Amino acid sequence: MSIVSIVPSENALRAHRFSYRPLLRCSVSDSTRDVTSSYQTSALRQDTRALQAKWPKLIFMSFGHTIGSVRHTFDTLRDLMAKATPFRSGDALAGISAGSAEERVAAQYALADLPLKQFLETQLIAYEKDEVTRLIVDSHDPVAFAPIASLSVGEFRDWLLSDEATAERLTTLSPGLTPEMVAAVCKLMRIQDLILVAAKVRVVTRFRTTVGLRRRLSTRLQPNHPTDDVTGIAASLLDGLMLGSGDAVIGINPVSDNPSTVTRLLRMIDAFRDRFAIPAQNCVLAHITTQMAAMEQGAPLDLLFQSIAGTEAANTSFGINLAMLEEGYDAAKSLNRGGVCADGSIGRNVMYFETGQGSALSANAHLGSDGKGIDQQTLEARAYAVARRFEPMLVNTVVGFIGPEYLYNGKQITRAALEDHFCGKLLGIPMGCDICYTNHAEADQDDMDALLTLLGAAGINYIMGVPGADDIMLNYQSTSFHDALYLRRTLGLRPAPEFESWLESDGFGRLCLEASSPTSVADSLLGRLLPA
Repeated sequence: MSIVSIVPSENALRAHRFSYRPLLRCSVSDSTRDVTSSYQTSALRQDTRALQAKWPKLIFMSFGHTIGSVRHTFDTLRDLMAKATPFRSGDALAGISAGSAEERVAAQYALADLPLKQFLETQLIAYEKDEVTRLIVDSHDPVAFAPIASLSVGEFRDWLLSDEATAERLTTLSPGLTPEMVAAVCKLMRIQDLILVAAKVRVVTRFRTTVGLRRRLSTRLQPNHPTDDVTGIAASLLDGLMLGSGDAVIGINPVSDNPSTVTRLLRMIDAFRDRFAIPAQNCVLAHITTQMAAMEQGAPLDLLFQSIAGTEAANTSFGINLAMLEEGYDAAKSLNRGGVCADGSIGRNVMYFETGQGSALSANAHLGSDGKGIDQQTLEARAYAVARRFEPMLVNTVVGFIGPEYLYNGKQITRAALEDHFCGKLLGIPMGCDICYTNHAEADQDDMDALLTLLGAAGINYIMGVPGADDIMLNYQSTSFHDALYLRRTLGLRPAPEFESWLESDGFGRLCLEASSPTSVADSLLGRLLPA
């Protein structure tokens, strides 16, 4: 294989944003030539294009940094991004992480000097081979990108941390950012940087409640049951509502993925909502095709759910593609079930997506154009491009759920959750987080308490509310109804405005009164609420 190596001089981009002083080595099958020259960007591009035209199998290695006497080089943009990523077990499992802390720092220096425009010219997965790449490229807004088009990744980081990067400017900038850009700058951020920038951004969505307003924290009430037993689900539902949970969504993960189960559970939630005038939205987290079949049967569906990932191959492993999501989106919108929100508008955000670092790798669907792995944090950011297309009500990373093979311990889970929240917010996504870990991870509830508090400071839109923080159906540890109350009280946060008003209304009073009945509350309510 022929190789061309183009290595920028140290601090070249700092001195002049687009100047290169490379040593150009052309290795072809019959000769080797060394040429030293200085280029402006346009000249560099002309020369490299000419070389590629003459020797089409050339691979360009254009990234490097010297530490002491050691020159660290990185073959491709994919390799540079992977090596610059803070260590996590998933990247090590894929064989793409930096071999040492020094190599990681060298990659971060080289990445800091990279012009943001490079991400518009170089795709980690080929445009013609991946529909997520096509979505990213085709939906990019060059006008929104223009104010930062001259910056390098490092300069973009400095700007984000400055007072110039206001909430309004970040919102306007969002359509001009690609997932790879935000993933790159994320790799240069400390935890406090991720929190500071994310806290500036508010992404507000509406259905029956308004989620994402400043100084507000919402929750997903998650009353799962290992056998889909409606009595057990109803008991957890009552518990959560009386503790102020459910203003983001009342969402059930069903054991049985079939339309009849989905319809039955949606009707139960809807009956609760109608009886007590609860401003909340329902969701049963089955596969999108199952939910669409339930809609055809007349199920009262509010939010349409699907897990998504950052590559076409990973989404194929989930049994979905963009056309299917589009069909479901249109079907959910056509139901027109949104309510009047606190600002007088009708809620129209109907999609709910979940993501998680490691999902593509777990499906062996993480490979770039060169046949080697893309780092899991970048792939996670690419999933947000899919979500952004459908103007979702809710998006959350299930950060520790995929397991220690991908995020080994509490430290890695914490970093990944803050990365995901940061990247999602910059891309205009209404980010929440399932602050969680599996029982075989090197993590515990103290780690989750710390992460909960950090995400609260970062302005997370919503978290999970699970009875006792222990999901007995999915067998993992999350956050409880009490955890949300702790965070609201400690940081001075409040529920969604519509839900907050309901907590002071007769509807909530009637719920508490019936829940205090000496008879079996769940059985009594179910007898009156569920259709025969």
